[in-house]
Amino acid sequence: MAEPLSMDLRRRVLAAIAAGVSGRSAGRRFGVSAPSVSRWRALERTQGDAAPRPVGGDHRSHRTEVHAAAISSAIEAAPDLTLEELREKLASKGCS
Repeated sequence: MAEPLSMDLRRRVLAAIAAGVSGRSAGRRFGVSAPSVSRWRALERTQGDAAPRPVGGDHRSHRTEVHAAAISSAIEAAPDLTLEELREKLASKGCS
């Protein structure tokens, strides 16, 4: 995944807009797409600056961790359990 563009560039683009340049013109001047300029302006309005959100990281393990005890007990009971069989056991216990 690409790294977010620098805060310096974001500040310069937003400063140009604050000085009266249109978003599209500021984007062309600094080599940034118009949708990026729009997102930065929205971020500035909602959170006070155009800082990028964190990149990467784990977004899904919490779904699995909720059922960790049920998964562990099913695997302990049948170590050669296939994923499909594990899925069926979890569904029968109400885990989804």
